[in-house]
Amino acid sequence: MSRPGALRTVNDDAELAAALTDGSGLPTAVLHGDLARTLGTTTTNTNGEIGEFTVDLVQVVLDDGIERTACAHVVARSSWGRGSWWTGPVLAVMNAEFYGNWDVAPRGHPNDGRVETFECDQGFPIRQRFAVSRRLPSGSHLPHPAITTSSVRHASWTFERPLVVWVDGRYR
Repeated sequence: MSRPGALRTVNDDAELAAALTDGSGLPTAVLHGDLARTLGTTTTNTNGEIGEFTVDLVQVVLDDGIERTACAHVVARSSWGRGSWWTGPVLAVMNAEFYGNWDVAPRGHPNDGRVETFECDQGFPIRQRFAVSRRLPSGSHLPHPAITTSSVRHASWTFERPLVVWVDGRYR
């Protein structure tokens, strides 16, 4: 498709989610981020052509009652003081395949009406978490008996303790 004249560009997943929900209806291109990587887009195209994609958005409501919108992922984990990735529960709700350098959801698709979820309970041993973290860049961390996965259209989670939540790479 030819590049629309009114095309606006955003730099990352959080900016894309904000642009897609601002009510302007303007065509929007994302230059960087995990969703762009999932879609295989690149900023090196110089011939004026652009790919057009429809993506799902994820509505997030946390305990504070404020709604947030994600286009790539939502991650909940223990705070740094409680061990972050290394201890405690971890939940990844993925609309994109990637989370930074990690291929978290190899079967994730941003336009299938579902998200892929990955849960590690707080009893997941640190030694196994380390082994999984080494395999995350290649997407070979699955299947793993200590990781629960599912593909869902709607879901809610409750945790024993408050967790830090990142929506499209930004602390909520």
